[in-house]
Amino acid sequence: MSKFLDAYTALSAASPRSQVAQVLQSIADAPPLTIDDAKRRELIQTILDDLSKPSTNGGKSRLSPKDAAPALQAVKSLGKNPAGSELIATPANLSALISLYNTYKDVADASNEALRCVANAMLLVDRARVTFIDKQVGGGEFAVELLEKTTVPERIFLASRILFLSTVSQHQAATFIKSLVESKSPSITEVIGKQLDLLTRNILSGTKLAREAMTDLLKFTFNLLLHYPKLVDNSSTEDTKVMGDCWSDRLDGILPPLLRTFGTLPPSFPAPLAAPMTHVIHALITIPVSQPLQSVWFQPARTPPVQTSKPGSSSETSSKASRSSSSTSSSRAGSPTTGPAKDPKPGAFDRAWSALAAGRRSLSRSSSPGANSSPVDVLLRAYDMLDVSLNHYTPDAIDPDDRSVRERCQREMDQSLDDTLTPLVVLITKLCLADEGSRRRMREWILPDDLDRTSPLEGRADLLGRLLRLLSSVHHAKLKNAVGEMLYAVCDSDASTLASYVGYGNVAGFLFNKGIMSAPPPPAGSSGASAPTTTASGAPINPITGVVEKPSEPIEMTEEEKEREAEKLFVLFDRLEKSGAIPKESNPIRQAIQKGKLG
Repeated sequence: MSKFLDAYTALSAASPRSQVAQVLQSIADAPPLTIDDAKRRELIQTILDDLSKPSTNGGKSRLSPKDAAPALQAVKSLGKNPAGSELIATPANLSALISLYNTYKDVADASNEALRCVANAMLLVDRARVTFIDKQVGGGEFAVELLEKTTVPERIFLASRILFLSTVSQHQAATFIKSLVESKSPSITEVIGKQLDLLTRNILSGTKLAREAMTDLLKFTFNLLLHYPKLVDNSSTEDTKVMGDCWSDRLDGILPPLLRTFGTLPPSFPAPLAAPMTHVIHALITIPVSQPLQSVWFQPARTPPVQTSKPGSSSETSSKASRSSSSTSSSRAGSPTTGPAKDPKPGAFDRAWSALAAGRRSLSRSSSPGANSSPVDVLLRAYDMLDVSLNHYTPDAIDPDDRSVRERCQREMDQSLDDTLTPLVVLITKLCLADEGSRRRMREWILPDDLDRTSPLEGRADLLGRLLRLLSSVHHAKLKNAVGEMLYAVCDSDASTLASYVGYGNVAGFLFNKGIMSAPPPPAGSSGASAPTTTASGAPINPITGVVEKPSEPIEMTEEEKEREAEKLFVLFDRLEKSGAIPKESNPIRQAIQKGKLG
């Protein structure tokens, strides 16, 4: 239909502004299929041409500067169709939209609509991502400058969205990505760090669009952390390397602000782990826990450790040890048990809200959180998130494959546990693999010396029980494998130690997938983890189940009952022998008769 194009072209510089606004609004509200592709393209181009030469001082354009915002909103709406976005994605029109942003940068509605037109075109048209950062358009430099200078969450969001889309393809954006990271002052890591700190303060104060802005900024950050190390890696094994295997020290500066964000973001509701925190974790797992960065990952404690208790259900009361603030601490304290808590302390949820309050105080005192903020205990923070999240989605001792778990995940996150929790488990695994202190602390929290082993470990309504139940999950394959690797790392990557701690039966499937086909022998003692063979009270631990071996009670039988049972066994083995199921020499009854043990 051409009525929208006809209505617009019928306007003139003399048309009442109310009529212009009405026509533009009708175009913006038009259903997608009411304008054919040819008319759509012509209408977009006509509006953009008019915006480039608005009527001022007696000009003849249909649009005045006051019409810029509704006109660009109409272009954005028309561009949601691929035919329209293809036209917007041309170098001339992308350049025109950048020029319009610069013209109306003090008019938030108009300038932001221009950025949305660009972002939508880049989302729908792949070649727009290359065209935008081409020198002819110069959009890459424009977006970086915008990200650097703006302090408004909505514009940070739009600049980050454009930069994220610009850097999706490692091959197509290679030159641009290199130029971003290798620019001298300010570096892109400094820009990102500054905006992460700003957005953290905005989130804590409830500023609109702050969460969305941080989410897209972190997506852009992830692209840089994923692609740049591969682009500058000169090794011949590049094709076999996975995320996190390559690194460049040019990116080291991004770790401190990421850790500050990781330690300061407040809890989310109803899902305890949601964006932007999930994207912080995605960025962190691309960064190696290497020797040059260990002092950043494992920051020294400035305050004494706080006594905490593990969160539990209403049917479970537990006490938790003091968790050392430093991953290199060798001190051991109390740990979770299923016995009554003598002195309940704040749990993981309480720690989360305490961190929120502390974050608000520290970030309100200074515009530079890096200068005064407390060091982040990354391992404890990650442990608490995992504990709280699994407690939320698999409460009590529920089977993780229960349908209600999947339904709750879809309802609250529109994602599976696999997608949400696997990166967090991978982060914990990376820390444990790189640092002996982290392994020791995780063992103290998950597998303490005073662990109650009187009932099946996989039936516990705590983190250990939930992790072991996940090892037999069918619906959460990625999380299942990640949990297995985490427990394996916590036990010094030693199959014997792992089996001794939790029972071979609980990890048999995981170890089989690692190529360990049978129960490993007891640990020889060379491992840093001293695998238990008895409980603290001296009771022997069953190596298959991981629980206390109960001595079998003697069976009381009369002589007549014993004779009847012996007759049954004689008949049973005689039948097996006659059927060929066992050879004569293997019949235990015949052997006993021959040796004179049976009269």
